[in-house]
Amino acid sequence: MNLTITLATASRVLRQLRHDRRTVALLVVVPALLLTLLYFMYDGAGTTFDRIALIMLGIFPFVIMFLVTSIAMLRERTTGTLERLLTTPLGKIDLLFGYGLAFGLAAAVQGAVATAAAYWLLDLDTAGSAGLVVLIAVLNAVLGVALGLFCSAFARTEFQAVQFLPVVVVPQILLCGLFVPREQMAGWLDAISSALPLTYAVEALLQVGVSTEATTTMWRDLVIVAGAALVALTLAAATLRRRTP
Repeated sequence: MNLTITLATASRVLRQLRHDRRTVALLVVVPALLLTLLYFMYDGAGTTFDRIALIMLGIFPFVIMFLVTSIAMLRERTTGTLERLLTTPLGKIDLLFGYGLAFGLAAAVQGAVATAAAYWLLDLDTAGSAGLVVLIAVLNAVLGVALGLFCSAFARTEFQAVQFLPVVVVPQILLCGLFVPREQMAGWLDAISSALPLTYAVEALLQVGVSTEATTTMWRDLVIVAGAALVALTLAAATLRRRTP
């Protein structure tokens, strides 16, 4: 991987993103609005909002970044941009890690805005610090970017890219412990849940919710999520095609 080329790729992606106002609104504004909706849904429900909102601060970046990056990379291929880029010294790893870096920075802004809204406007209360929540949200977003880049290699149209959402994303949301605690699931469901990276991101967030200090379990979970993102980026590089047939 060439660091200079990777940084140049990230800069290009950020410039394109800055001029796409709808995507910027999706990344920055929508999560805060959805958290506000949750606040009024669970108004008067005690600590239920704190638990749900804390988990959603990790899930929202994961889902949004998966959707945005899978479509963005597909457009790179269908418009011929990717084919032209790969005739330059730009390598596949440089391209994908550049995307990961660019959207990781966007995720940092997204996580900071959503977390600030949750704590300062919606009275989210956790034992741990908001900084750890932002860290986990950013790492979750990078995971979404990596999986989105990987899945985009198997799509020919934007509609097909969106179809991966219920296949790759929704099962992770259902089995991560958001709706039913993992210890209450059937054994085979718990086993599947243990193989999904979003499960560990949610567990890390729950650790922040109950512990004033960063725990060993939380750091272990973050290493697993980061490793899953790295594996997904590597697989994305191996399956990346110059154009959509």
